[in-house]
Amino acid sequence: MELMTRTNNGWLPNLLEDIFDDRLTENGFNTMKSLPAVNIEEKEDKFSLELAAPGKTKKDFNIELDNDLLTISSEIKEEHKSEDKDRNFTRREFSYESFKRSFTLPDSVDTNKVKANYKNGVLTVDLPKRDEAKKQPKRLIDIS
Repeated sequence: MELMTRTNNGWLPNLLEDIFDDRLTENGFNTMKSLPAVNIEEKEDKFSLELAAPGKTKKDFNIELDNDLLTISSEIKEEHKSEDKDRNFTRREFSYESFKRSFTLPDSVDTNKVKANYKNGVLTVDLPKRDEAKKQPKRLIDIS
């Protein structure tokens, strides 16, 4: 896969071809826009999942936990209708945006204590570790 498309006359990239390149799409949808980026960080006492979703509200998300499968999804349908009954429109604008991300959680996650928060365009899901999975402090063992 090439990183930049070249024109026939040299080194300048053909910007229109790069912008409308169908390699960026899957099944007709721009996957770069419809699939939000995720960061997962392991900390000493929990995993922290951050999903970038600017412009949404917390009501736009559906978070499900089925055994060890965490699924985060969102679906927004927006239709712009005119209230003018005397006009005959041949086109109405609408938008549809959805995504679904699923993550298999490790056995070390305490699924009863999972919490989510949405702030400044980032959905954060805290996945606390079970007590037995947390790193234990170093200790001395007595010999009997």
